[in-house]
Amino acid sequence: MKKNVLIIGAGGVAQVVAHKCAQNNDILGQLALASRTLEKCKDIAKSVEEKGSMKLAGAIQCYALDALDVAATVALIHETQSQIVINLGSAFVNMAVLSACLETGAAYLDTAIHEDPSKICETPPWYGNYEWKRKAACAEKKLTAILGVGFDPGVVNAYAALAKQDYFDAIDSIDIIDINAGSHGHYFATNFDPEINFREFTGQVWSWQNHQWTSNKMFEVKRTDNLPSVGEQTSYMTGHDEIHSLSKNLDVPNIRFWMGFGEHYINVFTVLNNLGLLSEQPVTTAEGLDVVPLKVVKAVLPNPTSLAPNYTGKTCIGNLVKGIKDGKEREVFIYNIADHKDAYNEVGSQGISYTAGVPAVAAAILVAQGTWDVEKMVNVEELPPSPFLSLLNQMGLPTSIRDEEGDRPLSFS
Repeated sequence: MKKNVLIIGAGGVAQVVAHKCAQNNDILGQLALASRTLEKCKDIAKSVEEKGSMKLAGAIQCYALDALDVAATVALIHETQSQIVINLGSAFVNMAVLSACLETGAAYLDTAIHEDPSKICETPPWYGNYEWKRKAACAEKKLTAILGVGFDPGVVNAYAALAKQDYFDAIDSIDIIDINAGSHGHYFATNFDPEINFREFTGQVWSWQNHQWTSNKMFEVKRTDNLPSVGEQTSYMTGHDEIHSLSKNLDVPNIRFWMGFGEHYINVFTVLNNLGLLSEQPVTTAEGLDVVPLKVVKAVLPNPTSLAPNYTGKTCIGNLVKGIKDGKEREVFIYNIADHKDAYNEVGSQGISYTAGVPAVAAAILVAQGTWDVEKMVNVEELPPSPFLSLLNQMGLPTSIRDEEGDRPLSFS
């Protein structure tokens, strides 16, 4: 059994995680929140207090932390007696936080793949460039490290494992479809850190097709699907974290990721990109100032956490899986529907943050209880999916399935 959680980061996802950890502090124990900006941590802690989220009496302790400083993170883990670290900081800090966990023995969880700020869209598989190089160290120290345990990556990895376990004898293709049919009311904004968001779309689009990596350009390949709750939606093939582990861990020849974009988003993105404003390379202004165009764009866009109060509509994220069962061709769609307004009413964040944050807390609970305390580094599809999805059903992210028998919620024993 592990107790006490250190949450690193203070954005919209961290707010969700703080509330959900508070709702389960009888299992998770003492809670600490740390980021570079102490005031952001205090605002989240105040939100938890105001909504009465604590199941047992207590308070979230807040700290200022530069998560790239391994020694400082080690010291904070010791100070807070944290045995579980949920890393929700920038994708640039993953390896530093993992190093601190390896030194202290605290279990490590994150929701996105590590990135080098000087590189975009590295050679696949992306996990092989950084995290997987620490697999042997985690195994040697019996450290539990669960990578990418948000929604995508995370829950969709569990959907893939569930499909292989219960619904197919052989899988030909997994198409992960991510649709945000909500509206935030702004002219233009991103649902999470603009710097990370844009970096996903300015490089090559890598997919796994015919058992090999295939490259396309962004917005080059699209599809249209009639989806539960959100109706007919167009999505575009995009490179994404989970493809890199699923292609390694599951014997599936075709794995692709599709994300929905409206024409307005595509037009604005294209203009920014063509003007060079999404570049991560510094430029010098006429006044002699060195600036990074992407960071300037980030600075002038709405803070993603500010979108929550007026966000309406729903998300639909799921896996369209095709293959063979009992000698017959089969197709199933395993998915979740989340509502932006419901998320805001519960935890003060919009639905994108909610879908990313709740799974990380479910994973922390399973680690605390020993179910997922595997003492090695894993991706979510390497773990039993039913305990995770069953817990998510109870925590606000229920799973449904659409197949030849119709559309229905899934329950897990």
